[in-house]
Amino acid sequence: MKNLFLFLFILASFGFAQAQATIDVKQYSNHENGLALEGYDAVSYFTGNPVKGKSTFSFTHLGIRYRFSNKKNLDTFKIDPEKYIPVYGGWCAYAMADSGSLVTVDPETYKIVDGKLYLFYNQYFNNTLKKWNRKESEYLKLAEHNWKKYLKSLGNE
Repeated sequence: MKNLFLFLFILASFGFAQAQATIDVKQYSNHENGLALEGYDAVSYFTGNPVKGKSTFSFTHLGIRYRFSNKKNLDTFKIDPEKYIPVYGGWCAYAMADSGSLVTVDPETYKIVDGKLYLFYNQYFNNTLKKWNRKESEYLKLAEHNWKKYLKSLGNE
């Protein structure tokens, strides 16, 4: 009988973890097509040269598919995915700070701050990275506050 309860507990725990992973997908930019960073290699941002990944070097983390330019970057990501995932789910950091909005980004407009990847909207003569740089410390606090509010609205705190 004890073994049955243990088995049911483990099974229920696994089911909860799986459900949590699917809920998290809603946080990410491009979650509808399931491809992060418009196919850019997440690790390549940290070398200062973001490049498109290849479909042959793909990995799915929390329901989002990442592509990498080579096996080394894929393996690096697998060791510590959270280190390379863009903050605010890959949505525009400036828009998150300014209004808490989910705005798509230009994957080549980015900044690494304290080891974290921030992405920005950059179209139609509106490069939000320039605005961000003017008040970065203030925007970091605002964006973090708005992101927590957004996650709470999803039931993910």
